[in-house]
Order: sequence, then C-alpha cells, then structure tokens
Amino acid sequence: MKKTDTILASNSPRRKEILNQIGINFKIIPSQVNEHSNLDYSPNKFAEYWSIIKTQKVSKMFQNHIIIGADTIVCINNKILGKPSNKKDSVKMLNKLSGSTHKVITGVSIACYKENIFKTFSETTKVIVKNISKDQINYYVNNFKTLDKAGSYGIQDFFSVWIEKINGCYYNVMGLPISKFYYNYNLIKNKLSNK
Repeated sequence: MKKTDTILASNSPRRKEILNQIGINFKIIPSQVNEHSNLDYSPNKFAEYWSIIKTQKVSKMFQNHIIIGADTIVCINNKILGKPSNKKDSVKMLNKLSGSTHKVITGVSIACYKENIFKTFSETTKVIVKNISKDQINYYVNNFKTLDKAGSYGIQDFFSVWIEKINGCYYNVMGLPISKFYYNYNLIKNKLSNK
C-alpha cells in the first residue's frame, strides 16, 4: 500500500505536542463531535466510546488515512469529570480534586477505514493532589486555561505544583498515553506497509 497520511481527529494542543515529540507527521482535522455524559458506561468504556465516535466520523471522510481519535476524562470516586462549562464549574471540580486521589483515563482509537483496521484501548493514571486553598484555586482558574481540559487542570502547567505523586503514564494525563499509543500505531503502520 502506498504511504498513508495520518490525521489527528482532535484540536488538542497537548496531543499535537505529544505527536510532534515522537516524530509523527500528521494533519489535524477535528471531529467536531458534540460529547455528552448521558451514557451508562464505566469510566474506561466511556472514554473509549468517545474516542471511537470521533475516529469513526473522520475515518468515513478520509478512508485511506490513519485516523487517531482520543478522549480524556478525570474520574474521582467513580464520578466522571469532563471539561468544565464555565469558571464556576472549574472551581467546583478543583475543590473535589483538592487533597484527594483521582484517575485520569484516556481512550484512544486508531483506524484505517478502507483497510477495515480499528484498534481501541484505554490507559489509566492515578494522580494524588495536595490540599489546595480556595485562594489558590481562584488564582489558578483566573490565570490559566481550564475550560478546555478534563477536570479543569493541565498537569503541564502551574497546577503541577499541587501534584504530590502520579502512578502511571504522565503523558496520559496530558491527553495521550505515549508508550501504549506508539506501540499500537506502529503495529498498524507496519500492517499497512505490508499490504
């Protein structure tokens, strides 16, 4: 099969940064999927479901390409926290995360529609957060972009000063589990190159 282009079905600057870091050439075509939380799924299945929906949508438009779709959620006490709807919602989420342990789950789908290839998986990272005062939370919400991030925080920005420990893949918290993704992406690339 001829060289296949790769498309990231996401506008996430963090995912773009991760793919650039590992030398993958890709184009960005956001899926424009309107996500909702009215699904009776486990957190892992929830993240995988939305990664599948995003990937399928773009795959059907670009059938000869490798499409990467992902969805990252924050989960605390088995309750899913997606992206906040406003600053008030951000404050509420960060108050929940303060002084507790939560999970960050990213669902990833990689597909090539024309070749009937579709791979989906998820990765979980545990994050332990120190106690954050109300003043600190307000400072963070007012000075950093929280509305485009699951759980209202970015591990790569100022929020990192409150992270006591992580157990699992750091890049998963950013939005793409780099090691697991790279392994599966290369399997698909090699499969296509042998056709």
